[in-house]
Amino acid sequence: MKERKLELLAPAGNFEKLKTAIYYGADAVYLGGKAFSLRAQADNFTEDEILKAVEYAHKRNVKIYVTANIFARNYDLQKAGEYFKFLQKAKVDAVLITDSGLIRLCKEVAPNLAIHLSTQANTLNKYTVKFWGEMGVERVVVARELSLSEIKEITDFCPEVEIEAFIHGAMCISYSGRCLLSNYFNGRDGNRGECVQACRWQYELREKSKEGDFYPIEEDGRGTYILNSKDLNMMDHIGEMIKAGIVSFKIEGRMKSEYYLATVINAYRRAIDEFLKIGDKYCENRTFYDELLKTNHRVFTTAYMLGENSETVNYEDSQSSGKRQFIANVVESGNGEYFTVTMRNRFKKGDLLEVLSPDENFNKTFVVDRVTDEDGNEVEDAKLVQQRLRVYSNLKLKVGDIIRR
Repeated sequence: MKERKLELLAPAGNFEKLKTAIYYGADAVYLGGKAFSLRAQADNFTEDEILKAVEYAHKRNVKIYVTANIFARNYDLQKAGEYFKFLQKAKVDAVLITDSGLIRLCKEVAPNLAIHLSTQANTLNKYTVKFWGEMGVERVVVARELSLSEIKEITDFCPEVEIEAFIHGAMCISYSGRCLLSNYFNGRDGNRGECVQACRWQYELREKSKEGDFYPIEEDGRGTYILNSKDLNMMDHIGEMIKAGIVSFKIEGRMKSEYYLATVINAYRRAIDEFLKIGDKYCENRTFYDELLKTNHRVFTTAYMLGENSETVNYEDSQSSGKRQFIANVVESGNGEYFTVTMRNRFKKGDLLEVLSPDENFNKTFVVDRVTDEDGNEVEDAKLVQQRLRVYSNLKLKVGDIIRR
């Protein structure tokens, strides 16, 4: 059996997000093409962009997985076959598939393309994993309804099949993502990548009276987000996930911002590396967990990973703001005098700002003393979105670092 390295797997909705994921420490990146993906509303990748993504990632020893996880109809099959041939030729490291027919098709037309089974396939038990392994599937992304103890039973029973599981991100209120709400309300099928996230909407329950009037009924007196799940957060349970036999820790979020991805990937990269050095004592450093509070998120949950859990719904709101605001991207590295940024949110001379970085500049702060445009004109108040600015500081920040407040 081949040696398996623990993998931090991150999403990428476009090429810039792919670069962000790799810069902040992802071992592998999953992305979708323009078809056959369950995130049709993400920018996604053209075939040319997939070729460039593979080249870019492989030069940095990062793997690329491509999603083709829709539930296919007959009319999808010819194009899907052509797509699988292309992915094999492009040398992607694996394709994520849900549909058993597409798996068979992929094996026929692209026999050298590794197949990972998507979480949409609702894999809940060891015999199902064994079956898919016998069908040539190298890795199974297990259903989110499983506990770590159940996953351990699976990995003990099927050591030949790699197990991938989510470690962080948005949860679906429906069973492993098989949801019909979007289709019912808007005619947009979530099982074909068009989900409108109807579970995040605010609802009212009403009771019809004898006179035909309707009266609102608040859910538990706390609001009406009755279908809105909390976000998964397993930061404090990395060791338990490893003991369960999980080899790939998956972050959800192909629709999320670059800032969100940078924050979350950076936090888990640092936490995993620290765990591998000192074991469970990594939890004593609350920096990693606190980082996850610095970007937009819902109330956190461990979902079903630690056993039965009836407290997975976020009644309060659709999403909470993080404790930091994304201010700027570093686009030219520092030279000891200044670094160049593109402004994303307003900042002024005198502001105290913080650095998000995968290197030793992480969480360093500085006061904005001087800012100019690229022509050397002084800027007291940076308020033009996407303007390129020189921020004068002796911090030698690098391209890809992020400034936040």
